[in-house]
Amino acid sequence: MKRFITSGIAATALSLPTLAAAQEAVSFDQKVNDIFASSTGWFVNLIFAPLPGTAFPWIVLWLVVAATIFTVYFGFIQIKAFGHAISLVKGDYTDPNDAGEVSHFQALTTALSGTVGLGNIAGVAVAVGIGGPGATFWMIVAGLLGMASKFTECTLGVKYRNEYADGTVSGGPMYYMTKGFKERGLPGGKVLAVIFAIFTIGGALGGGNMFQANQAHAQITQITGDFSGVITGVIFAAIVFAVIAGGIKSIANVTEKIVPFMGVLYVLAALIILIVNYDQIGWAFGQIFAGAFTGLGVAGGFVGALIQGFKRAAFSNEAGVGSAAIAHSAVRTKEPVTEGVVSLLEPFIDTVVICTMTALVITISGVLVVDPATGNFVLNEAGTAIKTIDGSSGVALTSAAFATGFSWFPYVLAVAVVLFAFSTMISWSYYGLKAWTYLFGEGKKTEMTFKVIFCFFIIVGAAAQLGAVIDFSDAMIFAMAVVNITALYFLMPIVKREMNSYFGRLKSGEIVKHEQ
Repeated sequence: MKRFITSGIAATALSLPTLAAAQEAVSFDQKVNDIFASSTGWFVNLIFAPLPGTAFPWIVLWLVVAATIFTVYFGFIQIKAFGHAISLVKGDYTDPNDAGEVSHFQALTTALSGTVGLGNIAGVAVAVGIGGPGATFWMIVAGLLGMASKFTECTLGVKYRNEYADGTVSGGPMYYMTKGFKERGLPGGKVLAVIFAIFTIGGALGGGNMFQANQAHAQITQITGDFSGVITGVIFAAIVFAVIAGGIKSIANVTEKIVPFMGVLYVLAALIILIVNYDQIGWAFGQIFAGAFTGLGVAGGFVGALIQGFKRAAFSNEAGVGSAAIAHSAVRTKEPVTEGVVSLLEPFIDTVVICTMTALVITISGVLVVDPATGNFVLNEAGTAIKTIDGSSGVALTSAAFATGFSWFPYVLAVAVVLFAFSTMISWSYYGLKAWTYLFGEGKKTEMTFKVIFCFFIIVGAAAQLGAVIDFSDAMIFAMAVVNITALYFLMPIVKREMNSYFGRLKSGEIVKHEQ
């Protein structure tokens, strides 16, 4: 993802006391960055370290290998259960008397709101800019494989969730690590759960909160000019608090409206671009397939395309990270496998549909050309030569691509970025909350403490320039995947047993559609 740096008021327009205060604030931000960089840099470097002799981060390979294993182990569940997933989301098998707090559709949109975001706008542009159009092919492949990881973790999330007398539930990796390991007679489940919860809280406050607020504020200032980050943060914090104060039901009620709206808005704009340039769609797919194997990118040809595609899919849909299992655990159902099946749609929508639409628009629009002098991709010969090789121009490239069809698209992009950031924050607030209550106990006072802390960090994220802090929190999010996938390997026989039982009863007619 692109890291935006929030712009302050021009120094020439400041009085001396204000200038001194601004310089002091920048100095404070820099001190915080320096402290974090020196104390946590080793952790960030460890999580995102490349495999020896390659540019491929080991954490991405960890996610892709797990997704492949789950795909084979569960008999390509993402293909054979895809139609049933749609039926479940429609509510065909929903019994309103089942335990849980939200519908299948609400659980799906809540989880999607945490993954569909700025990576779909900026990250895809970076992947295509570095790996060429062929990166799109491998992005799709990794997205399809990731569906099996989501199935595994979300089935376990529902199976081992805690159901309380007041109708609320708590679930996710912390609970299936503790209960699942105990059921199988395996040691270490509690330890894994605590480590996972710590990583989740860190990731929620940073990547799921401060980074989102920072990106949203930067996009707002690009449209409106100089604007106070504190004001942006306070407004966001107030709105987010108003939503999350009501718990998962309130969050789900918002996400079930925002996610379809922002998804349709973005995809519709992409479709119009593609329709206008319909004669180039075949050529674009040709570029994607050719680049996937022959290498039309600037970063290692075939290998570069594969690396960038896999990285973007892993960083976008979070399959295997375990975060979505927390949201899906709140679903109203008595059959754990049903939510595992519904979760198959999440990587498909996030990566296969939305990320691919972005990549197609960039490829067709003509903004992505190669500078013959350097071999790097630039925006176009007539425009500003903003290079994507360093990963710093993702949103600019996407914006330029859409602007070829709509001169006003930067305004739509600003709305999309704000909505994506907002939806991600409210979803990650729930993830962080469940990790917090796992560590410190259930209760309204405990929950309110975390919600206040979360909203405070929104203001910090919008107002400050905390790159090292956000890098650390990103690393914590993917450290979640190390712990989570380790547990999934031990617990996947339980998922297979549940899967065989459910589909066996569905086939025999024991499980039937519920009358609405």
